[in-house]
Amino acid sequence: HPVHKVPVSSFYMGETEVTQALWQAVMGDNPSRFKGSNHPVENVSWNDCNEFIKKLNEITSHQFRLPTEAEWEYAARGGKKGHGYKYSGKNTIGSIAWYIDNSDNKTHTVKGKLPNELGLYDMCGNVWEWCSDWYDHYSGNSQIDPQGSYSGIYPILRGGCWNSNDWYCRVTNRSYNNIS
Repeated sequence: HPVHKVPVSSFYMGETEVTQALWQAVMGDNPSRFKGSNHPVENVSWNDCNEFIKKLNEITSHQFRLPTEAEWEYAARGGKKGHGYKYSGKNTIGSIAWYIDNSDNKTHTVKGKLPNELGLYDMCGNVWEWCSDWYDHYSGNSQIDPQGSYSGIYPILRGGCWNSNDWYCRVTNRSYNNIS
């Protein structure tokens, strides 16, 4: 709150969360509690993710980065193809997300549920997703490509996870955590 318009420029978003196999290939370890090469990596901090991205960029000569909070929400809502759903791709959560009521208290392989309108999987549920910007209150003003706060104590998390209830998995829910 407050609700406000947020146009975003063109950007790319990964089809799935980063898998443990990709993390292992880039970082040489797997910090995840729930092991599985096609499961999303978990137990990684914001700092860990930024180190992973730095190494991935060196390996691939690309310029990957964490999405801004505005980009994450735009992608989770299905972009211009979106239908205003409560969750990423549906108004009912069970077919699109692993969350507390169906996860059996663990993560699951990526692409195990239906994608949203942009073909993106697990935008809600499975594991929380880090954003590049820092938590702060919304201004309520319409902004183009907002970058969020440039400093702060807590970076933003979005999407909920395997042990979240449905309220935390809504595309509008915001959370935050420590960087390390």
